[in-house]
Amino acid sequence: MTQQSSDPEHRTHLRQGAVGVAGILFFVFSAQAPLTGVAGTLPVPLGLGNAAGVPAVYLVVGVMIGLFSVGFITMSRHVTDAGAFYAYISHGLGRRLAVGASQVAVLCYCAVQAGMYGLYGVVVEGLVQRYASVDLPWWLWAVATIVLVQLLGSLNIEFGAKLLAVLVVAETSLLLVFAAYELLSGGGPEGLAFTASFSPTALFAGAPGVAVTFAIACVLGFESTAIYAKEAKDPARTIPRATYLSVAAISVFFAFVSWMFVSFYGPSKVQGVALDALQSGDATAVVFGAVTQTLGGWATDVMQVLLATSLIAGVLAFHNGVNRYFHSLGAAGVLPRWLSRTNRQGAPYAASSVQTVIAIAMVIPFALAGADPVLTLLTWGGGVGVLALVLLYLLTSLSVIVFFRRTGLDRRRWNTLIAPLASIVLLLGAATLALENFTTLISASATTATVLELTVVAVFVGGIVLGHLRPGVAGTSPEPSLRGGDVEDAPARV
Repeated sequence: MTQQSSDPEHRTHLRQGAVGVAGILFFVFSAQAPLTGVAGTLPVPLGLGNAAGVPAVYLVVGVMIGLFSVGFITMSRHVTDAGAFYAYISHGLGRRLAVGASQVAVLCYCAVQAGMYGLYGVVVEGLVQRYASVDLPWWLWAVATIVLVQLLGSLNIEFGAKLLAVLVVAETSLLLVFAAYELLSGGGPEGLAFTASFSPTALFAGAPGVAVTFAIACVLGFESTAIYAKEAKDPARTIPRATYLSVAAISVFFAFVSWMFVSFYGPSKVQGVALDALQSGDATAVVFGAVTQTLGGWATDVMQVLLATSLIAGVLAFHNGVNRYFHSLGAAGVLPRWLSRTNRQGAPYAASSVQTVIAIAMVIPFALAGADPVLTLLTWGGGVGVLALVLLYLLTSLSVIVFFRRTGLDRRRWNTLIAPLASIVLLLGAATLALENFTTLISASATTATVLELTVVAVFVGGIVLGHLRPGVAGTSPEPSLRGGDVEDAPARV
């Protein structure tokens, strides 16, 4: 590796050894925005999905993601790069498909982030109106926070990890206190009713496809562990540990907390409660109402504030993730090289600025159109994110199989063949369910659903074309870093 230039204009290296397992975990948990995932999305699968069986779906999706993680982590031991999907797919399926995947990843994270800004603007607008009697439009709060996130994204990564740690602990604590109380008190009117939530009958009741789709949306972001590989302390150990811990913690957290909400209302009544809340236009009433009745009126005010901070944590996590994709693609010559510049903090400030412009560009049109940011920006962004993510997982699993069959760097069949194949089968099933339930996921017409689906395809194809037109400069354009084996065994550059 070449030495980093002392000239700030030519500084391109991220700060190495800056973050450990705990710091990466907080970046991942922040991307999930646990309180947002519970309060904002849980009522939908409870009302429109398989109702009391939703907790089991989170565990099933956790197993599916766990299988995907086996190959994902095995690949991370040999390939280190801030553009994780790009790096992995590049070594397995070739650079052009990898560039296409990288554009899909950027679309995924930017779309989800924009959706979170929409919900955030509405939440803050309501809080300020209630407590300060100040009436400002939602988009103004969203843009102001985009500027704040730009500032935070230009600071060193340790600061970001510490800030996210505080926000994530705060938002999850209240949910866990409620869940623990419900568990220890023996449950609601029908008791804890374990089999009503975790039996095969409960899993396949109603419309499980809706629940699967929303469960995938809730775990979106765990794969960002690999994005921080170059900034991690001992990445060979840190990234695998952070990935497996995040998958286990996320799936168990959502399964446990959702089970306690089912228990609070009762398996036979929870679907009716959720449907009533959805029809009233206030889906958060399902969660806020249960927590307030259990812990007291103070919990309502606290949860509203924590919902806002949960969203800040989420958009900051996605901001940092997109930055590192732009940095990686700039260093590889796929995108302009100035995107790889870093500041004295070792943060990708050039990429951060571009990501901020994209965030504003995705939010402002909805403001100008006077659209409801929750019913459009949030739901559309989440829908695009789910489709894009499933496509990325499929390509990555296939890449893992091809890479290790070609190089022989790791001959463990479970890690490099069986688990990736199993994940492909399950992911294809999840993709089918996501497409079948896409109009429900985005709460829009079939025409809008088709446009958004084709957007993912168009971005992928456009990225492949970009990879063909900008193949990098031979001898100066760095490929994703390969380690853990002889370089000669790596696939030829494409």
